Order: sequence, then C-alpha cells, then structure tokens
Amino acid sequence: MRPMRKPISLRRRRSHAAATALAAVACTAFASTTLAQDAADARIATAVRDAAATALLSARNLTSSALDLIGIRYKWGGTTPESGLDCSGLVQFVFQQVTGVTLPRSTKDLSRIGSVVALADLRPGDLVFFNTRRLAFSHVGIYVGDNRFVHAPRRGREVEVATIDQSYWQKHFNGARRLVGVLPEMMPKLIAEASASSPEFLLVAEPLVEPAEIPAAQP
Repeated sequence: MRPMRKPISLRRRRSHAAATALAAVACTAFASTTLAQDAADARIATAVRDAAATALLSARNLTSSALDLIGIRYKWGGTTPESGLDCSGLVQFVFQQVTGVTLPRSTKDLSRIGSVVALADLRPGDLVFFNTRRLAFSHVGIYVGDNRFVHAPRRGREVEVATIDQSYWQKHFNGARRLVGVLPEMMPKLIAEASASSPEFLLVAEPLVEPAEIPAAQP
C-alpha cells in the first residue's frame, strides 16, 4: 500500500510559513545593514562639516597670524620673528604656528603642494606666488582678503601688506595655491585617515638667492 500523501493545502501552508520566516530574516538583515550605512553616512557628514569648520577657522587664524608679523624685519634666510623673516620663512613660520604643519622651505617647493587656485577665486590663507627675479615662483605671500597679501619683501624692508591690484604684482603674478581644506595634514584626523596618500612635508634648505628689487608698498 502506498503511503498517504499529505494534503496539498498543508504543504502549501508550511512552505508559505518557511518563506515568510526567510523573508523576515532577510528584512531584518537588510534593515540592520541600512541602519549601519545610515550611521556611517551620518558620521561622514559630521566629519565633513567639522572639516569645513576647521578649515575656515584655520584660514582666519592664518591671516591673523600673518598680519601680526607686520613690521618684522626682513632677513635673507630668516625663519623666526626674532631673527627676521624672508618670504618663504614667513609662510613656513605662520603655518607651523597655526596648523602645526611644517611646510617646505623654498618657494619652488611650496608652489608644488596644495591645489591650484585662480586669481578670481582667492580665499584668505591661500599662498600667492610671483616672479620677482626672472624665475618662476621666486616670491610668495599669504593672501588675507580684499586683494591684499602679507609678505616679506627684501633686505632693508619689513613684513608688509601689499595689494595684487598694483601693476607690479599683476605683471609678476605666477599663480596661487590652496593648502587649508585641501591637504590631509590640515584636516581633522578622520578626513586624514580617509585619504589614500598624503604628501610629505620635510624641512628643506632654501636656495640662498636674494630676491630682486620689489617695489615699496602703496596705500
């Protein structure tokens, strides 16, 4: 005698129950994954907002620190306010004090880091470069807004504010670079860790070549 088959309706009910259970497990797993992703997205969004706030604060502090150095005497090869500052020494000192990052020592090396910025898109804290001795990127200053930048001109002068609108600076403008908000070293730790790679910032000797004549600042 053949065994009695179970009623089709019973098999269907059990199959439906099993499918429902599997669906519930899948939904739970999907929900957990979604919640985890949402939490990760929220952390990233917060990190980005914090990074933007940090970048803005750093830019303001950079300009303030640069302006505080007005009147410091120029010294060829100088790296501190006490001994005097040259143009790249001024930039290196300000960034070290504000961000803790040691930038390259020469203007040429400084011109290779960060991101390129158009003259019309300058923001406070950007580096502006000029050809003052028939050599590209031979002079550098820190942009402070309103077409002004702080720089250490040459021997016999002091750290001062100049305006890019002056014909001399317009003629010799070489370009600009943005470091704040671009370099991982100047962003919060979470952003830095997310970067695949970061440039090295080593103290290198600046070629001892004095800048050519630079015009006096004008009101």
